[in-house]
Amino acid sequence: MVGDHLARRQLDSPRSAAIAGVLFALLFAAGLALVRSALPVEVVAGVEWLNESARVRMNLGLALVPFAGIAFLWFMGVVRDRFKESEDQLFSSVFIGSGLLFLAMVFVSAAIAGGTVAAVPLATDDAGRAEVANFGRAMMLQVSNIYALRMAGVMLIALGTMWLRTGVMPRWLAFTTYGVAIVLLFVTSLSAWVVFIFPAWVLAVSAFILSLNFRNQGTGPRRAGGE
Repeated sequence: MVGDHLARRQLDSPRSAAIAGVLFALLFAAGLALVRSALPVEVVAGVEWLNESARVRMNLGLALVPFAGIAFLWFMGVVRDRFKESEDQLFSSVFIGSGLLFLAMVFVSAAIAGGTVAAVPLATDDAGRAEVANFGRAMMLQVSNIYALRMAGVMLIALGTMWLRTGVMPRWLAFTTYGVAIVLLFVTSLSAWVVFIFPAWVLAVSAFILSLNFRNQGTGPRRAGGE
């Protein structure tokens, strides 16, 4: 009876991680697309870009961010739970710390964007509105592209290293995770749309975990590497 309960728990945790990861990937990508589509590629002198349509898209995208953050926390927790007693405390600390920093900076970036959208109409002249809009846009992109995504890269490096050491996930997935981490660390400054590689990675990992869960339901828990 106890063994059956443990087996169910080991199968339920990957499923929970997969569902949370899928929710994060979809919500984060949708929110990011809505916000980024409302922003001009380059800094502009006026605030014509912040029209009614852009404000609606930004507000809708920003409304999705908190729910994406909740799903990401759950994803982190259950992915960590897969390591069980084999968890490396050093890399686990880096994984948790960088993941939480990533999420905190995403929230800060979203708050800056929301504050900018709310504050621009309150400025009394065109020059003031342009200054508020450009400052808010620059701050939001600095926090999200320069700091948040690099913390996500550090998180992936720590996670990929733990996967290699413990074997709970295939080696090819660990090396793919390293590749995504390198892109997040060094390439995201070149294009605002490269950031979608991170939710795409979460979606791919979640789908892989979910497929393992369904594959192992009839035979009991197995290691992801097939051992």
